[in-house]
Amino acid sequence: MNILAIDFGTKNLGLAWCSEGLDLILPYGRIQTQNPEQRDQELIALVKNERIEKVVVGLPLGMQGEENVNTERIRNFVEHLKKQLDIEFDFVDERFTTQQASNTAGDISSDEKSAMIILETYLQKAKDS
Repeated sequence: MNILAIDFGTKNLGLAWCSEGLDLILPYGRIQTQNPEQRDQELIALVKNERIEKVVVGLPLGMQGEENVNTERIRNFVEHLKKQLDIEFDFVDERFTTQQASNTAGDISSDEKSAMIILETYLQKAKDS
């Protein structure tokens, strides 16, 4: 199963990819978010072209685990995508991923690093359950 992770930022969607069963998570680029229609078209095309079967999205909860304006924005984004894609979606608590990403060495963008951390968290939880 091909899985795509998304870190939804104010300027870019950071992307990471893996094939379930492989122990390798790869950065998968960024999509600019300034034009929501173009962003969604690019993402939908990517999901279809790469035969993505599941999308995992980072959910920016507050420090106490509460939902907020950003959480609502991301839930609305996912609901919009669900209407256009017949695949599974899941959420991962993304608190501290930006901080973790900034502490991670490498030449890839912090958006992609955050998406990789989101996907790693998701896969670890799936493995533990």
